[in-house]
Amino acid sequence: MTETAAQTGGCQCGAVRYRAEGELGYPHICHCRMCQKAAGNYFLPLAAAKRQDFELTRGEPKWFRSSDLVRRGFCGDCGTPLFYDIPEADFINIALGSLDEPDAVKPVMQSSTDRKMSWFHALDPLPVEPQPETPDRENAIAASNHQHPDHDTNSWPPGESP
Repeated sequence: MTETAAQTGGCQCGAVRYRAEGELGYPHICHCRMCQKAAGNYFLPLAAAKRQDFELTRGEPKWFRSSDLVRRGFCGDCGTPLFYDIPEADFINIALGSLDEPDAVKPVMQSSTDRKMSWFHALDPLPVEPQPETPDRENAIAASNHQHPDHDTNSWPPGESP
C-alpha cells in the first residue's frame, strides 16, 4: 500500500490528467503478454485506485477493449498507457509510470511471472553507459522538450487558455 496522499499523473503530452485520493492498493508488476503489449514493454506496473476516489482532471482517454472483461485507457494524442479498467469493479488500475511521482509507489507483488523475461536476472551486472562529458544532446533535448511536466498545470501546452 502507498501513503494516503493524493496521487496525480497523466500522459506524456498533457492531454489526459488524473487525480487519485487515498491509498493505491495492490501495487504490482504484471508480466502477462496482454500487459506487455499494452505497455509496449516487458511488464506493466499497476496499482488500484478506488473508483470513488479517482477523477479525470483534464481530457478523456481513448479506450481499447483488450478482452471481454478489461479495457485499457491511453492518451489518444501521444499514446501513453494510463489505465487497466474492469468497468464493473469498484477500482481502476493506474499505470504507475504515468504518475507524477512514480517513485512514491513501490510494487509489492508480481503477477504472471510465467511470462517474465527469462534474462531479467542478468540486467544488474550489465555495464552502465557513462554520462557524456559534453551534454550537447541532453541540452538540445531539454531545450526542445514538449513533454508535460510532472505536476498539474492550468493549461497545456503553454500559452493555451484553460
